[in-house]
Amino acid sequence: MDTTSIRNHQEKLVFAAVHDQSRHYPHLGADALTDIACVALNRLPPRYIRHEVDMAFFQTEHERTESERTVLEAVEFSFGFVQARNAMRARS
Repeated sequence: MDTTSIRNHQEKLVFAAVHDQSRHYPHLGADALTDIACVALNRLPPRYIRHEVDMAFFQTEHERTESERTVLEAVEFSFGFVQARNAMRARS
């Protein structure tokens, strides 16, 4: 069994959203952005696929819109969470 083609579809969406939002946070470095992506992914249910067409074929337009919304919410939360955590560390 070859499992190398299996991946979490949410990763691509989260990475794109973090990249898009990062322009509003120029003070955050690559490590913080990676942490943000991890926090966001941990807030979302995994959606495993083998091929991108799998999601396009099996999701309705409503499901696609809802998925994009939940990804954006998770990423926005994660930016705040990681920044707050970093601020607390700086005070210690």
